[in-house]
Amino acid sequence: MTLSKILTAAASVSALLSSAAYADTTLNALFMSQAAYSEDNIKDMTASFEAANPGTKVALEFVPYEALHDKIIAAAGAGDDGYDVVLFDVIWPAEFAERGFLTDVTDRIPSDLNNQIFDGAWTTVGYDDRHFGMPWILDTKYLFYNKEILAKAGFDTPPATWDDVLTQSRAVKDKGLVEYPLVWSWSQSEAMICDFTTLTAANNGTFFVDGEPSFETGGAKAALDYMQTSLHDGLTNPASLEYIEEDVRRVFSSGDAAFAMNWTYMNALVNDPAESQVAGKIGVMAAPGVSGISEASAVNGSMGLGIPSNSPHADEAWAYISHLTQRPVQEEYATLSLPIWKQSYEEAAVTDGQEELVAAADKSIAVMFPRPLVASYTEVSSILQKNIHSALLGQTSSEEALAAAAKRVARIR
Repeated sequence: MTLSKILTAAASVSALLSSAAYADTTLNALFMSQAAYSEDNIKDMTASFEAANPGTKVALEFVPYEALHDKIIAAAGAGDDGYDVVLFDVIWPAEFAERGFLTDVTDRIPSDLNNQIFDGAWTTVGYDDRHFGMPWILDTKYLFYNKEILAKAGFDTPPATWDDVLTQSRAVKDKGLVEYPLVWSWSQSEAMICDFTTLTAANNGTFFVDGEPSFETGGAKAALDYMQTSLHDGLTNPASLEYIEEDVRRVFSSGDAAFAMNWTYMNALVNDPAESQVAGKIGVMAAPGVSGISEASAVNGSMGLGIPSNSPHADEAWAYISHLTQRPVQEEYATLSLPIWKQSYEEAAVTDGQEELVAAADKSIAVMFPRPLVASYTEVSSILQKNIHSALLGQTSSEEALAAAAKRVARIR
């Protein structure tokens, strides 16, 4: 072979290698279609990533929260046809890590980030002293209240305790201001467990002690008793037993409730005249505590972004996750979901126009209570959902419901 042919062949090989190296990569990313960042937020974040990374495209898929867990599991056996980036709840890392569904990214995370991000956010992605993603959504449920309704009922300040919530609700109902002052997401779903967890935390309850169920007595029982009382006394809208978060937002936004528990995202929407009939009349606060026990209560509802173990594009996926979780991006989209970064709460981009929410977050983030961080959480939650919902429907007592749940959970632990 002549020298010119050798050089020509080498150039051809080099061109092929170069072409392969710079060929477009498409990432398949799975998100949820409710609460926290909106679909438009995520599309805009993704567009800015693609503009900064012209060799990478992202195919977005949005599913309801209720479908997210099973979608991730189903894709785990899909080989290269699965997802490259997935959004996952704080309650799933133990299961996903033990089953090998998520990539350990501990070594990818710079050590200097540890103290810059809230501990409650890190909990979202941690298991067995390893990190299986980056925290992205730092969230908890807040107590929203209608200032106008409370004023008409004779209250100038919001409730300081959960007992105060019932007291003010009774006054609202007695004056005929709304038929049902309280609205919750108490369908037989994870949303109900989040409210139950908030009330359990307020009463200093626990789920497990030394690996054994402990929710049949103490603070957890007090939580379920509270839920039952609010229903029995006609203070909680009975339709709450069929509601998820968007139903709560709809009822509260129409002015048909004085109080509502919901995630951060509702704050912006309930104060938007295009979305709400009560815009400008709403207050938001950390969920209250119980007199003599706690000053505030909160459930850890945070979520993280991870790389499934079968992704063939781990480097590109990590670049995408790094973009979505960086401070400037989170601060730009801080109206529906507050940042994971401590310093962000000193930035005008985050605080301006939502000072009340940020003040509530300051209290809530410090006391966020975890749901059980166990590999069998999905089964534990399902058992609790069934038994708690039965009690709320009046089919069984709180004692019987929680004892039955504890007995069943003990068998799978």
